[in-house]
Amino acid sequence: MSYLDYKVAQVPTGFRKVLYINWPLVLLITAVCCIGFLMLYSVAGGRLDTWAEPQMYRFAIGMVVMLGLAFVPMWFWRGISIGAYVACFLMLVAVDLFGVIGMGARRWIEIGPIRIQPSELMKIALVLLLAAYYDWLDMKRVSRPLWVLIPVVLILAPTALVLVQPDLGTSIMLVAGGGIVMFAAGVSLWYFGVVIGMAVGLVVTVMRSRGTDWQLLKDYQFRRIDTFLDPSADPLGAGYNIIQSQIALGSGGWSGRGFMQGTQSRLNFLPEKHTDFIFTVLAEEFGFIGASSLLALYMLIVFFCLYSALTNRDRFASLITIGISGTFFLYFAINMATVMGLLPAKGSPLPLVSYGGTSLMILMLGFGLVQSAHVHRPR
Repeated sequence: MSYLDYKVAQVPTGFRKVLYINWPLVLLITAVCCIGFLMLYSVAGGRLDTWAEPQMYRFAIGMVVMLGLAFVPMWFWRGISIGAYVACFLMLVAVDLFGVIGMGARRWIEIGPIRIQPSELMKIALVLLLAAYYDWLDMKRVSRPLWVLIPVVLILAPTALVLVQPDLGTSIMLVAGGGIVMFAAGVSLWYFGVVIGMAVGLVVTVMRSRGTDWQLLKDYQFRRIDTFLDPSADPLGAGYNIIQSQIALGSGGWSGRGFMQGTQSRLNFLPEKHTDFIFTVLAEEFGFIGASSLLALYMLIVFFCLYSALTNRDRFASLITIGISGTFFLYFAINMATVMGLLPAKGSPLPLVSYGGTSLMILMLGFGLVQSAHVHRPR
């Protein structure tokens, strides 16, 4: 036992857990959220009460939730993993039956005054269940076909329900998040090669289905693909968002135009500037330096999560941390790639920065699980 561990061991259990919290991760999350408050203040024209202040309240609640979950032992998360998955799955079924329609999609259910998006909760519940499954499964069986089929079904079942809503972006994130846990658990790479081959075949099939009686995507989703390939083909219609986003990114230059001086956002050329396209506001006002700094903070968050996972001797806790950090990586990578025109537009928020209660609270819930895994790892 090291001297530090010896000193910590003398502290009462409750205080000891406080000392074991991953405080660098807490500081990094807080720093990113503060950047979000700053940008929400900017896009609101210097008003706190429009978007920044409500987001601050949500962050305060989310921080309490995250730190509270850090004290919950890992046996509890193992115990509720199946129940959490089943509950989220049933909510997804409820969405398809009588969910609330918004922006052309049925993605929410209302419980009293609260509106919930179950697909966001499923991202966490799926990671939780897969981690519990691979913690239970003997390592020798991980790559055997029957034992690979079970997690594949667990991933595809909710993915199919989300795809019907329709929400292609979240469907992809569910598949990718589940795949990250399977990869970390040691599933043979041959299976991933087969999946990649099937994905390529699916893309070809989807594109050939356009205009037929068995068209696999909605018309607006095909328009997003067209816009991705050539935004200038419809500069005032489907290509408008990406073109304005790229103008904002380019006009920021090296050091930016200055705080609250971005013309694209101030003159309302940018769509959804407080949610999906807030990264372009940051890039225009603070330039390449500001955008790179935010990306560096994101990567540090992922690094601290992965370091915690790799040094954790509890397989269940390690897989949870890897799964949630991988999901978080997908969040910001997809948003940044989308606003830069590297991926088709899918309407994903920038994590911890964009305005929105559901996304922020789900992320803080996920980081609460990461903290719980870190605090209760074997020492």
